[in-house]
Amino acid sequence: MEEHLLEPITTEVIARQSNLSPYHFQRTFMILTERSVGEYLRHRRLTLAAEELLHSPAKVIDLAGKYGYDTPESFTKAFRKQHGVTPSEARKGMGQLQSYNRMVIQLTLKGADPMNYRMVEREAFQAIGIKRQFVCAKEPGIPGVEDYWAQANQDGTAEKLSQLNEGEIKGLLGVTK
Repeated sequence: MEEHLLEPITTEVIARQSNLSPYHFQRTFMILTERSVGEYLRHRRLTLAAEELLHSPAKVIDLAGKYGYDTPESFTKAFRKQHGVTPSEARKGMGQLQSYNRMVIQLTLKGADPMNYRMVEREAFQAIGIKRQFVCAKEPGIPGVEDYWAQANQDGTAEKLSQLNEGEIKGLLGVTK
């Protein structure tokens, strides 16, 4: 996103680069940053515009076009909303500008307990269950599976299956082929 801030970039284009659907990219971005992609881009552009306004003789009308605004008025309105002052007031040193630095997302997962396991060869065994067909998607996960498990837990199906289990393997399994 940073490399293309001065271009008319869309969430669809960004999501495609991430190999996600626009919905899943926007949703993940919102969860991680607590703001939409559009808000992030707007904040970054207005931060860069403010820096350029303070350190160059560029005209407001030129900055408006450069940072993606159709008119100086729309640029001034967005600028004032973020910074609390107009571009001309900012150039005169009035008020304090609000800066949004480049975002870097780092994920650290904590608290997961290790799973102790061992490989065991067993004789053939029978399993009891419910067969459902789902269509695999390009995105991670299989649409409908989560809803199926929620329904099975709610309507007692999962409990009934657990009660039928008399084998060595305890619990319920979701198996795909």
